[in-house]
Amino acid sequence: MKLIAAITLGLFVTACDEAYAQSYDYSYDKAHVTVAAGHGPLTDASGMTLYTFDNDTAGVSNCYDSCAASWPPYLAETGMPAPGDGFARVARQDGTEQWVKDGAPLYLWVGDAAPGDMTGDGVGDVWHIAK
Repeated sequence: MKLIAAITLGLFVTACDEAYAQSYDYSYDKAHVTVAAGHGPLTDASGMTLYTFDNDTAGVSNCYDSCAASWPPYLAETGMPAPGDGFARVARQDGTEQWVKDGAPLYLWVGDAAPGDMTGDGVGDVWHIAK
């Protein structure tokens, strides 16, 4: 008798659990997820992810030539206002100006094809998403 009661209870719990799980959709669409201000990846005005380079020093870019071909610097155009708090301009060796955030020079990554892509994070263990 106890065995029958235990089996019946087990079937009931399993059925309830499956019904409960099916009644809620736990998936989410990344396009509708909002990142709290100041806590997500930095992007340029087009929504492309910005990166930092471990081999840079505060306010000094060390990415030129073939490095800059793969990791274009986030350039500051003349007269362009700072995109936010903590941003400043630094002069590059080639005469252009690059945006820095809290002293870290910022870059784009040629491997990112669309806004929101973050494929450059961790490349060579020296490239990271800017936050």
